[in-house]
Amino acid sequence: MITEIRNLPGRVLGFSLEGTVAAEDYREVLIPTTEAALKEGHKLRLLIVAGPDFKGYAPGAMWDDTAFGFRHFFDFERVAFVCDNEAYTAAVRTVGLLMPAMVRVFAVKDTDEATAWLAE
Repeated sequence: MITEIRNLPGRVLGFSLEGTVAAEDYREVLIPTTEAALKEGHKLRLLIVAGPDFKGYAPGAMWDDTAFGFRHFFDFERVAFVCDNEAYTAAVRTVGLLMPAMVRVFAVKDTDEATAWLAE
């Protein structure tokens, strides 16, 4: 499940990942929320929190995540990925090297620090 995190500073857009993320979560929450924010005409700063309840992605969701990333490759200024799972954080670090946005990985205990970095 993907849930929007509200009351974030400025251009920061946030999402919490919980349980198993399905393709519908991208189509019903993440994509429309992100595309609505992009209509304001500026690059976004993205906070993704994959906390202890996050179990992973359903097979169709992996494709939607990849397609979303390619479609919005240049739409983000900064991305903070908050997670304690080393496999996911390693993958984000690797993909982050290829992205034009600044990408940082934070531990779940450092969620406030991630939000502050995005708000700078």
